[in-house]
Amino acid sequence: MSPAFPGWVYPQRVLAHRGGGTLAPENTMAGLLEGMRRGFRAIEYDIMLARDGVAVVMHDPYLGRTVAGAGNVFDYDGLELAAMDAGSWFGRAFDGEPVPLFVEYAGFCKAHGVWMNMEIKPAPGYDIETGGTVARIAAAMFADEIAAGRWAEVPLLSSFSELALESAREVAPEVPRALLMSELPPDWERRVRAVEAVAVHVNHRHLTRELAEAVKAAGFALFCYTVNEPARARALLGWGVDAFCTDRIDLIGPG
Repeated sequence: MSPAFPGWVYPQRVLAHRGGGTLAPENTMAGLLEGMRRGFRAIEYDIMLARDGVAVVMHDPYLGRTVAGAGNVFDYDGLELAAMDAGSWFGRAFDGEPVPLFVEYAGFCKAHGVWMNMEIKPAPGYDIETGGTVARIAAAMFADEIAAGRWAEVPLLSSFSELALESAREVAPEVPRALLMSELPPDWERRVRAVEAVAVHVNHRHLTRELAEAVKAAGFALFCYTVNEPARARALLGWGVDAFCTDRIDLIGPG
């Protein structure tokens, strides 16, 4: 992490989870556009590598749930994945919606002022390569913003994989990182500091007021996933949670 990075500076407090939440197929341009149509200018999405090292926007390391087909993501090259159907599972209106390439997807977000929480989601065994690739692309894409100290515009790299975050730190230490954990283990602070993260991302279901206060007292930003009830969202913000993502972009507006 750059020593100049001042902490959580992002104005957005509510992010559209995987783009369109429950209203459009996840991790697609259609999802992103649906979130934008509803006023969201902040998004969380997932990135992994195809066989040829091309980064694509996908959550699962295998095909069959959101992308029609069979096999693993790393069985195909990036352009092969980009030609696959990532929308028909959600509804006929989205037939043929393609798998986005990360560079194109991130470029569109940047051009339209959509802030990004880029989740590094490596397929098993590809942690180091995925973390390094995503960090290198993010650093190049936002080099001017980083140089000028415009941190509110720079994406945040998050991951459950500490190996991926360590690789991201080695490749592009200037791009801020966050460690994802479903719940906070006893050694959470040591692990967060080991990858030099600026934020802790947790499943809100496992968060208590006391844990939230501990994270904030340790000097970290705190982000929750995936908050779908307005009352719970208000409670979390009252505990000092900095931001959260939601699937229910129809119930919880951008903030």
